[in-house]
Amino acid sequence: MLRIGLTGGIGAGKSTVSAAFSRQGGVIVDGDVISREVVEPGTEGLAKLVEAFGPGILLPDGALDRPALAAIAFSDDDKRATLNGIVHPLVAARRAELIAAAGDEAVIVEDIPLLVESQMAPLFPLVVVVHADVETRVARLLQYRGMSEEDARARIAAQATEPQRRDVADVWLDNSGDPDQLAEQALDLWEQRIKPFAHNLRTGQTVPSPTQLTPADPTWPDQAQRILARVRTACGHRAARVDHIGSTAVPGLDAKDVIDVQVTVESLAVADELAEALLRAGYPRIEAITADNGKPDARSTVAEFDHSDDPALWQKRLHASADPGRATNVHIRVAGWPNQQFALLFPAWLSADAEARTEYLAVKREAERAGVEGGIEAYADVKEPWFDTAYRRAWAWADDTGWRP
Repeated sequence: MLRIGLTGGIGAGKSTVSAAFSRQGGVIVDGDVISREVVEPGTEGLAKLVEAFGPGILLPDGALDRPALAAIAFSDDDKRATLNGIVHPLVAARRAELIAAAGDEAVIVEDIPLLVESQMAPLFPLVVVVHADVETRVARLLQYRGMSEEDARARIAAQATEPQRRDVADVWLDNSGDPDQLAEQALDLWEQRIKPFAHNLRTGQTVPSPTQLTPADPTWPDQAQRILARVRTACGHRAARVDHIGSTAVPGLDAKDVIDVQVTVESLAVADELAEALLRAGYPRIEAITADNGKPDARSTVAEFDHSDDPALWQKRLHASADPGRATNVHIRVAGWPNQQFALLFPAWLSADAEARTEYLAVKREAERAGVEGGIEAYADVKEPWFDTAYRRAWAWADDTGWRP
């Protein structure tokens, strides 16, 4: 099952994207629809709202007068929090029922208006945000929903800001044009990313890491933060720490466009326990982590960290992304083992030592050229000798500066 979080501000156009996904076979779990369902006449939800806000929020027939409730609930933060505290748990329970009934192979699209505000983004392997600027949204709310301008702006102001939504967005869909353009974007996203992502999860396949270096991307740290939040949520208390490691964690360093994450655990047994949770989060396990010669698998951009005189101390568990839109490696290592510590030390050392950074980039480029002709083994053979020296230099730097994991 692939769960997608779909969100956007009021009037942004989520319904257009939701409809497009539905036509492709997505199972839509609409937060707005559910939120109406849980406060229908005779429900526990409506009774609690009347108790909190008074009988003035009811129509003569006993149904909820939504404009009256909105006028009260959106007037200040405390009242809005009271509303959310009543409705959100009921919506969550109903959502869980619908998802359970959908089946293991479904693509679930959860349309959640307040996904950012409720801090639910890390629960989803993919978060899609639909965006339009404030003035466009106000105009739509006035034209299509009959709101007053004051009410429209109050609703928008009460929701997450654009920067807050960008922080959680794996995909950003711009809806400044017409609905047909947005629907076309949604269809392309489904075919190029969502459909293969769902297939990979069903079959346990991972996305190959890129083979070519790219210029340093200033958004790598922000992308990593989304992944770290997702992995932390999946691992829960079983992870002692979760860190962005590897070349993309070094500011300004050209690298392969892959985010490497390290999960630190107490033992490999704990690492094995995390396999199912990481699969649900979008990261199937790669079962074989050693090559035929017994060396660590060079598919990892940080495989060099998994080598020591004692082979038992470079063991780990490796997961990778099933999402074709974001190559990611998730390395699970044991706290205190040499590979776990060096994976943390390496980007810190490179970030502080410009000379080492320059050396490493030159080695990476030489390895890249060797890999084109000789494959991944040739690539690893070029880098390994440099790492033998780098290991000692990095720890000498750590001793001099007092750095510790």
